[in-house]
Amino acid sequence: MDIEVTKLDGAKSGKVSVSDAIFGLEPRQDILQRMVRYQRAKARQGTHQTQGRSDVDRTGARLYRQKGTGNARHHAASAPQFRGGGKAHGPQSRDHSHDLPKKFRALALRHAISAKVKDGTLVVLDDLAAKEPKTAALRGQFGKLGISNALMIGGAELDANFKLAAQNIPNIDVLPVQGINVYDILRRNTLVLSKAAVDALEERFK
Repeated sequence: MDIEVTKLDGAKSGKVSVSDAIFGLEPRQDILQRMVRYQRAKARQGTHQTQGRSDVDRTGARLYRQKGTGNARHHAASAPQFRGGGKAHGPQSRDHSHDLPKKFRALALRHAISAKVKDGTLVVLDDLAAKEPKTAALRGQFGKLGISNALMIGGAELDANFKLAAQNIPNIDVLPVQGINVYDILRRNTLVLSKAAVDALEERFK
């Protein structure tokens, strides 16, 4: 499969040949859904916690005598039914992450890239580099390319000027190729790859 390569100024820069095993798959929603669920579960802090009955600092003395009052039998004021008592079955700190095979995660990434190709929202740029860290100039170049909501993947090392210029533009994420992931690909309308990123992905999945 051949994909057209564009420069930041909008000029054509030839074509790049890519593997169908990475860019030409028929995307499966179930694979993408499982991968996104895996990523979001792994990102959860899991630090939500409430005080249970044993955690509340209240008197453990019996509220009133057991018999003769006509009321229900109660013991400690820390019981959940009382104001200030402990929470019954409340959330506790735990790890929300779950396992997903490494080969499945790699497959999901290939499906996410292929989904962008199928939708026509994959752009390959010659290089993600800027002469100066000027946000206005870079925003203008993105406007000519029709890019307003995108994940931009560079090579192993990002150009410092490009990164600084892009970080103030809303809905634009810039990552090195090592950071490419399914969730960030799907949450943005457009996937922008540099030629260096394409080469790195081809080498990674070879």
